[in-house]
Amino acid sequence: MVKTLIGIYVIKPEGERDFDAAEDVGIIIEGVAVLRDLPDVATAVVLLFGLIYALNVSYPSYLRYTFEFFQKVLMGHDAKKLSNKVQVLRNKLLE
Repeated sequence: MVKTLIGIYVIKPEGERDFDAAEDVGIIIEGVAVLRDLPDVATAVVLLFGLIYALNVSYPSYLRYTFEFFQKVLMGHDAKKLSNKVQVLRNKLLE
């Protein structure tokens, strides 16, 4: 976790594949777990976006398209300006 710039972690019992059985869900920013014991991954995603905006953290370049998809396709913010990669994914999902 120390080298993780930004992310969501899920700790599950060994051998468990179901996310509902998570022992802990949390958010890491700049190697520090800033939120722990969240109820689920969906809550973690929403809180991560809030933290990014509130703390004015820039998106990591390796997550650019992931955050663009969440922001523009799922949330509908500035959806007319999509990168080619996100536009292709959006079109495939709407088929």
